[in-house]
Amino acid sequence: MAILITGGAGYIGSHTVMSLLENQYEVVVLDNLVNASPIALERVERLTGCKITFYPNDIQDREQLRSIFAQHDISAVIHFAGLKSVSESVAKPLEYYQNNVAGTLILLDEMRAAGVHDFIFSSSATVYGAPESTPLRETSRTGGTTNPYGTSKLMVEQILLDFAKACPDFAITILRYFNPVGAHESGLIGEDPNGIPNNLMPYISQVASGKLQRLSIFGDDYPTPDGTGVRDYVHVMDLAEGHLKALQHIRQFPGVSIYNLGTGVGYSVLQMLKAFEKVSGRPVPYQIVPRREGDIAECWADVEQASKHLGWKARRGLDEMMRDAWNWQEKNPLGFQS
Repeated sequence: MAILITGGAGYIGSHTVMSLLENQYEVVVLDNLVNASPIALERVERLTGCKITFYPNDIQDREQLRSIFAQHDISAVIHFAGLKSVSESVAKPLEYYQNNVAGTLILLDEMRAAGVHDFIFSSSATVYGAPESTPLRETSRTGGTTNPYGTSKLMVEQILLDFAKACPDFAITILRYFNPVGAHESGLIGEDPNGIPNNLMPYISQVASGKLQRLSIFGDDYPTPDGTGVRDYVHVMDLAEGHLKALQHIRQFPGVSIYNLGTGVGYSVLQMLKAFEKVSGRPVPYQIVPRREGDIAECWADVEQASKHLGWKARRGLDEMMRDAWNWQEKNPLGFQS
């Protein structure tokens, strides 16, 4: 029995592949490499001593999906494949809905045809929109999303809820990530964004390394302790282990289960910057620029449900997040092309 991991060469996907292999799962990876590198999987193979079956194809390639399900004894699918840039989604909404929503429909259709009924979906805290209160619970209001990326995740969640009612033999787990950071402690796999990073930690790391001149902080007039935005940052290896726990428990909870994956603690942009400077010993020049449209002041997770039902809790603290992010950057100044 094997686990099909779509988008398995990407940032969170490759770390989850790592975690599954270390726990004796067989994996099959499908990734079109738009936001990923095959070198990530080569390094995972080196670290684990395990062979990965890899298909460099798109989830919208129905014939390839059909072939994978025919050739391999797939027991479950972990679905990471998706475009993920908030700003790009505003400029290219059709591409985001086509890939993230239509691609998922094709995948579910082929799963149903192949008789594969266990599905874990990579969702996002963006589905909550502007929070009415914090911490965010799985029962908090969703909607009011501020960009097509977040809306695409919310659309898929609604599709999964409807689909599960029509197909009660499916067991579906939705994992809502907060802000993944860090890298595997080896420094061999990590976050390798294309161009200027959209996420805070790779931006900070690239400024510290001299690759970028300074960090732009979008707004310092939010109603937060230091005026900068507050988010829940979670180590990517803790996220990976969350997928392992979800896989182990998926058949205990038929229908749709939804869990937040975060630490339950919020840190501001300036707190993150100072923590990184402390761990790395490197200064991070920054400038305050106007707020970005759609950004919210603060959000962090209530993680009680994941702890109660999955036995999962983030174990790595802020220092480990910073240490591993910097270790990856130092060893790979040009990402996987270093």
